[in-house]
Amino acid sequence: MTGGGRLLRKAFPEHWSFLLGEIALYSLVLLILTGVWLTFFFAPEMSEVVYQGRYVPLRGIRMSRAFDSTLHISFDVRGGLLVRQMHHWAALVFVAAIGVHMLRIFFTGAFRRPRELNWVIGVTLLVIAMSEGFAGYSLPDDLLSGTGLRIAQGIMLSLPVVGTYVSMFVFGAQFPGEDIVPRLYAMHILLLPGLLIALVTVHLMLVFQLKHTQWRGPGRSNRNVVGKPLFPQFMASSTGLSFTVFGVTALLGGLAQINPVWVYGPYRPDQVSTGSQPDWYVGFLEGALRLVPPWETNVAGHTLMWNVLLPAVVLPGLLFSVLYVYPFAEQRLTGEWGGEQHLCDRPRDRPVRTGLGVAGTVFYAVLLLAGGNDIMAYSFRISLNALTWIFRIALVVAPVVAFLITRRLCRALAEAEQKRLTRGQESGEVRQTVEGGYASDHRPVTRFRPGAPRRPIGPGEHTGTASQEPSAPTRRRR
Repeated sequence: MTGGGRLLRKAFPEHWSFLLGEIALYSLVLLILTGVWLTFFFAPEMSEVVYQGRYVPLRGIRMSRAFDSTLHISFDVRGGLLVRQMHHWAALVFVAAIGVHMLRIFFTGAFRRPRELNWVIGVTLLVIAMSEGFAGYSLPDDLLSGTGLRIAQGIMLSLPVVGTYVSMFVFGAQFPGEDIVPRLYAMHILLLPGLLIALVTVHLMLVFQLKHTQWRGPGRSNRNVVGKPLFPQFMASSTGLSFTVFGVTALLGGLAQINPVWVYGPYRPDQVSTGSQPDWYVGFLEGALRLVPPWETNVAGHTLMWNVLLPAVVLPGLLFSVLYVYPFAEQRLTGEWGGEQHLCDRPRDRPVRTGLGVAGTVFYAVLLLAGGNDIMAYSFRISLNALTWIFRIALVVAPVVAFLITRRLCRALAEAEQKRLTRGQESGEVRQTVEGGYASDHRPVTRFRPGAPRRPIGPGEHTGTASQEPSAPTRRRR
């Protein structure tokens, strides 16, 4: 068979969890299509104009050319508001799909050799996607996005010694200046999308080059892949998924309002909107900033703003450093560094890894909720200070508790599963023994979840090894 024929017959496993990465891919395609259309009408300029458009409440108000063109897209261009909102929703789905896809890879151990490079690329894609989202979110120059840029400038100023120089370099003048929107625009439509497309291309090439991970089961091993061929079965299902992503995003853009900049008004440095909240993917930074006490230190005439430096610079740096290093650290500690791993682990089979993943997710969730502590305090009529202290304590205690509970649940699930495989599953029938007692009847287990063992695991065996049972008939194998 020729190289092209082998490529078309390449097998892809059948399970919904393997489609999460495709949702991110098709969201990126939609972002590119809607983004190109928006560039025809958006003006990345900060020079002041007087608004004379269709939105009556803002007529006669001085605003930047960027904000004026955003209103023009929303109210004057046919279909402009729909495309704008589709673009914003696609950005949220894109980052969310990357995050959930990486959680799937983490909990199933799909980052192990030979896929460490793909994991590093995935983490880098997440960082670039978040940066790309923040850049696009800041372009309209409305009051909400301007507040976000003001916070970003404060983070720059928190850098010891070089903070003021970094701020002047980025903004080109004292905040807000007139250069930040054109510079963000160039990054948003050229630099960052180019990096995203390049890394996604490398990621897909590695996926095709390496064997796809799959769940354990009869006929599955580290030496093969069982599933649907690329053409026509997998390509047909993938095309259907792309239409679903496009359709759902179009429905969200048409029915669910998002980022109504005309409500916020143009940005003014002397104003800030009440209850300002960023997009969810940077909400953890907002929460971290709100939780750290107002700590400052003066050293040799320089002020170190720990309340900004620690949550907005040190914490994200540590979090992403841990993500980059984790695959290498785990394989060293578990002794799996020497061999390739193509079979997915079930989360219950790796209680420590699963506990760490849940603890990290809880840590992120606490920070995300803390970013809206003012909204929650107002909505539930509780003390803002008390709520802040609750989140501070939860940030330390909740991940530890989540780790311990998750590890215990994983072990309990594994033990219950082994008992079920050993004794069989209850048939629902009760019989009387010759001694006069009663016992429930059991029958062999015949239905299994993906990746579940078919027989009891003996001492010293590991559930991540290939199935030893005879191969069952399969549709396609490589």
